[in-house]
Amino acid sequence: MIERIFTTGVYGKTEDRFFRELLEARIETFCDIRMRRGVRGSQYAFVNSTRLQERLAEQKITYRYFPRLAPSREIRDAQHAVDFQQGVLKRTRQELGEEFKRKYVNEVLASFDSQQFAQEFDSTALRIVLFCVEGNPAACHRSLVAERLHNDWGVPVEHL
Repeated sequence: MIERIFTTGVYGKTEDRFFRELLEARIETFCDIRMRRGVRGSQYAFVNSTRLQERLAEQKITYRYFPRLAPSREIRDAQHAVDFQQGVLKRTRQELGEEFKRKYVNEVLASFDSQQFAQEFDSTALRIVLFCVEGNPAACHRSLVAERLHNDWGVPVEHL
């Protein structure tokens, strides 16, 4: 039974810090909720799918991929339009736009069954982390998923 949900991003973190935070939080299951499991640039190559999964296996952390929790291209495009209007880059965004949040809730979370999601983890998964790339959780859909799980499951959420 999951007792705590964590979220993490990679922007603004070094490889050492990223994995140290996972270990310090005693993460058992890593939930990748990105659509594309790669990041441009050598600075963040360690979270590209193959390297990430290898490193997590070394740390004895189970890797799980949940593309159904990733925002669609249309939802992402809505956020890109807001970012463009505000002159901000994805890597420096501080919060999600209202249109993104509305679309994500209506198109992804409306059909999301959190009880079914809980059943996808084995009984030893007590501490899970939701992962996407943005450094600030308020700038990422993982905060919306975490809020939903917190409300449905009644477990604490901590952003790494």
